[in-house]
Amino acid sequence: MAAFFPGFQQRRVETSGASINLVTGGSGPPLLLLHGYPETHVMWRKVAPRLAERFTVVVPDLRGYGDSSKPPAGENFAAYSKRALARDQVETMAALGFERFRVAGHDRGARVTHRLLRDYPHLIDRAASLDIVPTLFRFETIDQKAATGSFHWFFLIQPAPFPERMIAAECELFLKKMLGLSGTPGAHEPEAYAEYLRCFSNPETIRATCDEYRAGATIDLEHDRADRGRKVAMPLLVLWGERSGQGSGYDMLSVWRQHAEDVTGHAIPSGHFIPEEAPDAVYQALNTFF
Repeated sequence: MAAFFPGFQQRRVETSGASINLVTGGSGPPLLLLHGYPETHVMWRKVAPRLAERFTVVVPDLRGYGDSSKPPAGENFAAYSKRALARDQVETMAALGFERFRVAGHDRGARVTHRLLRDYPHLIDRAASLDIVPTLFRFETIDQKAATGSFHWFFLIQPAPFPERMIAAECELFLKKMLGLSGTPGAHEPEAYAEYLRCFSNPETIRATCDEYRAGATIDLEHDRADRGRKVAMPLLVLWGERSGQGSGYDMLSVWRQHAEDVTGHAIPSGHFIPEEAPDAVYQALNTFF
């Protein structure tokens, strides 16, 4: 990890439900950075070292991803609910000495960020959400175009072991397909791609990440419905890729203003993997906002 995050320290934190692998570096106010699928904390390699000049940056692997632990899903996939993943992050930050913090999340990490804002508003100073709309809104409004671009949402949630075995049979092909959502040549340099492949080739990673998507289509929706109509109050920055099928099909600020009181943001000239495709723009936006 030293090559990806120069000057950072690698740590492992035991939470009440998982063992979380992370790197941390810098000094100043604490800032948590959360990655998405099918990646690891390495997706922040182009942004985190620059943010560490002003912040104490914490960059973990989510439960089920990378080198963090991959517990059984349990009943109704509760162990991979965004509530469980958010609790991991609160306990991790507390173990590092931070009770209040800032947070930015991309893709699945942005869904964990949204749950953090719901369940722990007293701990979050401000937050950034990269290239998503809220999960319940996505499921309730998805159309043919969006479903085609997000086909994996419906593939990964199929009962085990069907998607697990299909992915394992052609793991590298599937990983390249998912990273191909980028559309920006060179966004995933060979060293980073090799790290993603190392982690994603683990059968337990495949199983756990399928369970995380299954949670997104079941228990997470229950939690989101319970919060319907209640807006989060802390400042929220929304960024999305101009060429991304995840964000470009929506009026992003309008959507998020249905869920949060204080929303600002703008499009980034990139595809879905914004921190890797347009790191300068992401750095500038996060540094200014936080």
